[in-house]
Amino acid sequence: MAAAAAAAASVCNICEDPLVVEVDEEEDDGEDAMPQTVPDDLELPCACHFHWQCLLDQSASVAVSLKCPSCQSSLAQSGAGPSAAASSSLPSTSGVSILTKYTNEGGVQENLDILPAIVEEAYLEANPQARPARAFHVMCSEGDVDGIVDLLRDVDQGGDGEEPVLSPAQLIRYQDPLASMKSGLHLAVEQGREEVVWLLLWLASPLRTDAFPGPLREIAQAMGLHRPDTPPFDDIRALEDGRGRTAEAIAAEREEGPWVALLQANVLHPGSS
Repeated sequence: MAAAAAAAASVCNICEDPLVVEVDEEEDDGEDAMPQTVPDDLELPCACHFHWQCLLDQSASVAVSLKCPSCQSSLAQSGAGPSAAASSSLPSTSGVSILTKYTNEGGVQENLDILPAIVEEAYLEANPQARPARAFHVMCSEGDVDGIVDLLRDVDQGGDGEEPVLSPAQLIRYQDPLASMKSGLHLAVEQGREEVVWLLLWLASPLRTDAFPGPLREIAQAMGLHRPDTPPFDDIRALEDGRGRTAEAIAAEREEGPWVALLQANVLHPGSS
């Protein structure tokens, strides 16, 4: 309650509303019931306060300048200023952080580095087509096979039509510049998601069909996942991350779990069939 009172005593430097957000109550207390609020107070190193979303809406400028959108104070904690990246309008953030104090419903988080969230939102604002690709990568990391299939079907149908989208083939091979150029296959191997690995190989490699486990072939056919004709130069297994590693190389680093058998059978080897 004390945190809520403190948040309500000040306002956001952008929208000038109290530093709280309304929450939906599970029980309906009638139309005259007072709205319930929780703290939403993000304090920057310069002592300016914002709602989380209000600051996130300023990501494009903050990611480039590393300055407070209100008082223009430098926010870089390492003493480093912004430096333009070679292939992007966003700065290189290596060794730089923006440490904040964030008070929300869960309590107080001290020294919360918000720069990764700022850079990600700025990138997605400049590249809206990458939003479904980022969601795709989360699903690959979490092993959400059904979610991957649903997303690919939605993209194949043109998405919601409100913003540009990648094709299913582009989505499957998308390499994230904010995550060392890893693909969904890299992430699936890293996180031990064998079913996702087989799914991506089914959809984006020239690996012969009889190399896939029988149960997986039956599931793919039941889900209507017909294999496209993938030429060697589009083989997802050939994609390299920012360190020059293929998914096979990452699997070799682990040498455990399902990857041992797949490595021995050359299933992850680029170009193998």
